[in-house]
Amino acid sequence: MHTIDLAYVGRGPHEELVTYTADQQDHYAEEGVHVALRDGSVWDPERLRRGAVIGLGRTLLSRLVGGIPWVALNVNTQRPQFWVLARPGLNSLADLAGRRLAVHPPHTGPGCFIRVVLRQAGLDPDRDVRTEVRSPGDYGMDLRRLRAGEIDAAVVGDTMAPEAVAAANGWSVLAFVGDHFRIPTVGVAVDPTHVHPDDPAVQAVVRAHRRALQVIRNDPDTAVRYLRAFLSGHTEEEVRAHYEKFIAPYFTADGQADLAAGAEAITAVAAELGVPATFAAADFYRTAPTTP
Repeated sequence: MHTIDLAYVGRGPHEELVTYTADQQDHYAEEGVHVALRDGSVWDPERLRRGAVIGLGRTLLSRLVGGIPWVALNVNTQRPQFWVLARPGLNSLADLAGRRLAVHPPHTGPGCFIRVVLRQAGLDPDRDVRTEVRSPGDYGMDLRRLRAGEIDAAVVGDTMAPEAVAAANGWSVLAFVGDHFRIPTVGVAVDPTHVHPDDPAVQAVVRAHRRALQVIRNDPDTAVRYLRAFLSGHTEEEVRAHYEKFIAPYFTADGQADLAAGAEAITAVAAELGVPATFAAADFYRTAPTTP
């Protein structure tokens, strides 16, 4: 049996649901690979590049900025799973002008993506919004600060069902980031310098994840049961509503990247980072079907 280290660089179903499904369904074992799942959230790029990585936003940014030749071999979704929650009185992204917004650091994938979205709404994230940068994934503190009125809005991920949280607190969901900015994101990426894309262990993981994507798309009851493991603070009805609105329609069925969306995203992200886009979408997203 082959072995491989697989690192996630963020938390929540968008990063972990496919891996969890592949494990629970015994896809890894059936494909002949033992996966050692690692928390790479605070790893530097040099450590990450010695195994396979789930987060594609981070690898794309480090290829643009650092020149690491990451390639993405599988894609879970083209819609970044982040939302903007806001206190009463705010009804659109434009209403964030002059307001206090908790955001991810700008050098991270979600931090860069929201800056692109704010600019699309006519806002300069450095001048028009009072951004308060906090550690990625610190959403529990965001909710606490929203309740206390210490911030007006926050960009949050899917460690919760954001619409259910907003309804319970009388807040609004100003935006689902995936409605405003599309980018093939989260999946499986490797740096060919250290891990060859055709390595049998890598290809086994890709096949296992594509089988898991089929389960998520075609077996809603099983998918919701697994999703509840990540959204344990919600009712089954809230979890199912989140699955039906944000996962079932937006997770891929085959792990393929939308290269048109990828090309636009690379251009936008490079412009936001102030670096040249030195590679094409097809150079980064190499998601051609694999065979056993």
